[in-house]
Amino acid sequence: MADVRDILELERPPTPEITKEAILGPEKVKRKPFTPKVSKRPEGMHREVFALLYTDNKDAPPVFPTDMGQGYKQMKAKLGMRKVRPWKWMPFTNPARTDGAVFHHWRRTVDEGKDYPFAKFNKKVPVPTYTDSEYLHYLHNESWSRQETDHLFDLCRRFDLRFIVMKDRWDRTRFGDRSVEDLKERYYEVCAVLTRVRASSSAEAKVYVFDADHERRRKEQLRRLFERTPEQIEEEQTLLNELRKIEARKKEREKKQQDLQKLITAADSQSDVRRTEKKITKKKLTHQIRPRLDANMVETAGIKFPDYKGSGVSLRSQRMKLPANIGQKKTKAIEQLLHELHIELNPMPTEDICQHFNELRSDMVLLYELKMALATCEFELQTLRHQYEALNPGKTLPVPSAISLDSEESRTQSAEGDAPAVKQKAISEVIDVVGSPGTPSAP
Repeated sequence: MADVRDILELERPPTPEITKEAILGPEKVKRKPFTPKVSKRPEGMHREVFALLYTDNKDAPPVFPTDMGQGYKQMKAKLGMRKVRPWKWMPFTNPARTDGAVFHHWRRTVDEGKDYPFAKFNKKVPVPTYTDSEYLHYLHNESWSRQETDHLFDLCRRFDLRFIVMKDRWDRTRFGDRSVEDLKERYYEVCAVLTRVRASSSAEAKVYVFDADHERRRKEQLRRLFERTPEQIEEEQTLLNELRKIEARKKEREKKQQDLQKLITAADSQSDVRRTEKKITKKKLTHQIRPRLDANMVETAGIKFPDYKGSGVSLRSQRMKLPANIGQKKTKAIEQLLHELHIELNPMPTEDICQHFNELRSDMVLLYELKMALATCEFELQTLRHQYEALNPGKTLPVPSAISLDSEESRTQSAEGDAPAVKQKAISEVIDVVGSPGTPSAP
């Protein structure tokens, strides 16, 4: 409209001033949310007392106590137009009392003549009684008199077999001091005899037996355990720690023995497989899959070369590639043995060469692992020999030379006879067992 007025040369109205209210609109009044006013607890007043005075709605405290549903007869009062049940002030007796005392309380008239509702909680332990003839024939005991036994059973009825209280109430002036175990032993002895005598011949009576000697030993052990000094506690903790270490070493030694047995079994099985494979013709070898070892053999014995059975073209030299799980130490040992035997590290990968070369390196790794196990066993034997000599001065524990690493060298020298000045090392001597025998070797 402003452009049309300019073209017609008409008077333009004054331009209104642009303000914040014209753009954004009138500002709305923000109302504060209603928050109920909470009464502040006076300083020094406990929370429980303040809760009794005021509630969330600031209701006034009740003038008289009200029933909040905690009664044992009826949870809530039912108000209506019906007639109120009458109550009566009536007497009652408590069956738990033997003095015949009569008490009074308010009670509904419909409950008049009924038993006292709390009488069902009056439970007593049935303590047996005995006659004079039963005591003379069955219950006579040299260490217990008739008066002492009667006093014991009287305390049992009064205190419901609470033997700690009975021991405290025991008449020491008349009968001397008795321990809790003595009281229990005499009581259960009398009960067992009376049960056997009164039970019929056909029915089997249930007899409770109390082992007083075991209870005395148990309390004596508890007393000694409670009276231990800090030095004794520290010594016991030290012995327990040593016991844990001994058990851990025992488990580790058993595990090493099992691994060694598995390695020996794997070596024997591989030798049997080689004898079987030599009898098979070359034509069958191309189609035959190498038999696997038994399930109980350790997987780390030798080298497990992967089988390339995928479709497509593949290089035969890939079969001679060492798997990734072979560690650096084993790789170095294989290279050193191949160099000693004057064998190339990467020979021509024909069918026979691939198979025999992989078998040779697998046997080298197995030899390396066997030599590591033998070194560990020799180290343990030497340790046990030193411990035996320390515990038994003047005595020695001979170690068989057949299981020593040094015996191998002596056997080689004896087999060669008059060897030249520079003799060739045996294959097992080329492998250098690196590291302490007690530490596990790298894979």
